[in-house]
Amino acid sequence: MESPLTTLVTDSNRFLKCYNHYLKHSTNQQMMQEFINNLLPDIMTKTVNGKSNLNVIGVGSGSGELDLQMFSALHHKYPEMTVDNEMIEPNPQQFYGYKDLVSQTPGLDYIKFNWNKMTAEEFEEQWKEEKRTKKADLIHMFQMLYFVKDPGATISFFKSLLNKNGQLLITLVSGNTGLVKMNNAYKNQLGTVNLSSDDIKIFLDSKGLSYRSYDLPNEVDITKCFIEGDEEGELMIDFLTEVLDFSKTASPELKAGVMEFLGCPGFSVKSSGKVLMNANYEMIVIEQLT
Repeated sequence: MESPLTTLVTDSNRFLKCYNHYLKHSTNQQMMQEFINNLLPDIMTKTVNGKSNLNVIGVGSGSGELDLQMFSALHHKYPEMTVDNEMIEPNPQQFYGYKDLVSQTPGLDYIKFNWNKMTAEEFEEQWKEEKRTKKADLIHMFQMLYFVKDPGATISFFKSLLNKNGQLLITLVSGNTGLVKMNNAYKNQLGTVNLSSDDIKIFLDSKGLSYRSYDLPNEVDITKCFIEGDEEGELMIDFLTEVLDFSKTASPELKAGVMEFLGCPGFSVKSSGKVLMNANYEMIVIEQLT
């Protein structure tokens, strides 16, 4: 009987190495920067109207780069406003990386940072135990719902913390990407979560919750995945399949199927000697109307 594959997230060091490699070879950061600079300030107009302080909760804030970009964009438009930021991040490297980034970044005196080294579920449990009543104006969940046991319950809890006109921002891989199709095709062998923006919209629709969505184009260079034994290619394949040491542990049949999928039209395109994968994301914005 074939041994089950090991999920990448069980090795936090390897996961971060794969994730950082993915970011380096994708347009992910550029995509998020454009959203933050061009769309976020307008999305937040009603939320910040008349406020002198903005309460923010970052769920899975990572190493903080996106948080600081958001705060910078909002501070540029609303220079008199202060920020109270609850950051939630369980990964030690990311958590302390965020702290280091803050200590090295000048001009953040308008932000109060509250550090929570824990999972979203642990934060929820602590919040309820302490019977906290504080409300948030902005809560963001960037690429983190893949890692919770019950995404719907997590969304429901954090939505309940929003002030009137508060915004909950969620980013996930778009349901129409080749990556989701591949993971669906091999989900039994890979053991992947397969969560996409489509799943979240189905949940929100079932609860009668209104939302807006924004397409976020993202392209990934997967050229080195096709070079057998290439270290960078193996980092990328581990990240795309969510499997630890995929090339070393997957069966020959599974490897052949995944590689065929990676190279097929509809999943990737060849351009200027590179193989580029469509890995678009979707931003879902939920506004608290009451």
